[in-house]
Amino acid sequence: MILLTIGGVIIGIILGKPILDELRRKSLRQQSLPKPWQIFLEQNIPLYRRLPSQLKTQLQGHIQIFLAEKQFISCRGIVITEAIKLTIAAQACLLLLNRHTFYYKDLSVILVYPTAFIVPREIQDKATGIHSYESQILEGESWEIGKVILSWEDVERDTRNFGTGTNVVLHEFAHQLDAEQGNTNGVPLLDDQASYITWAKVFNQAYQQHCYQVAHGNNTVINNYGAKNPAEFFAVVTEVFFEQPLALKNEYLQLYEQLQHYYQVDPSDWL
Repeated sequence: MILLTIGGVIIGIILGKPILDELRRKSLRQQSLPKPWQIFLEQNIPLYRRLPSQLKTQLQGHIQIFLAEKQFISCRGIVITEAIKLTIAAQACLLLLNRHTFYYKDLSVILVYPTAFIVPREIQDKATGIHSYESQILEGESWEIGKVILSWEDVERDTRNFGTGTNVVLHEFAHQLDAEQGNTNGVPLLDDQASYITWAKVFNQAYQQHCYQVAHGNNTVINNYGAKNPAEFFAVVTEVFFEQPLALKNEYLQLYEQLQHYYQVDPSDWL
């Protein structure tokens, strides 16, 4: 409740949760990021150093909100430090710049393992229909509702080796954005019907081109894993968009332009 005084009379106004959430977020965005945190970002997040000052300020506000709203959970004994939280939050929030954002509204927890983790997977033989189980070793995983799972060893490696086109944080949080419209299928939440039509045309063409190149053993700027399905293609090209923008722009101009329109930034300018 907010109390207002009108004509000497105190009036209480009850605000709904969405309004209260936005008021709280506005307050967090206006707070300065602690100086030690700013120094950490400058020294340890290469992509942060490349941002224009206006985007750095905006990113700092997003980080404040992300850290206030998301819970980090330790797995296999890793100690969740400020360094871990800042490294993950900074790169996750990079995908929110200049955009109306729900701050990953369906995401509540980030589980952090010290190294790659093993998950069981059910697989079906297409010929016989028989189901079986196998174990997969993963660097990261994104669930449509509730959580992202990350290997800190791989997060740290990708962050340090900026420019390789591989970034597990960008990848898994791109999946979170993909899921905002209800399904993880390579089509995130867009502005209008015309945007969906253009997106489908451009992305389908680029995806088919990429699959063709992979099938014929040709290397492209996009990692081969992007050929697995459209959802993985979107996550992989998001990594490349931020990490190797000039190369992606050169090979897949229309795809780059769609990503630029969606993310509302042009990383090629930061170089």
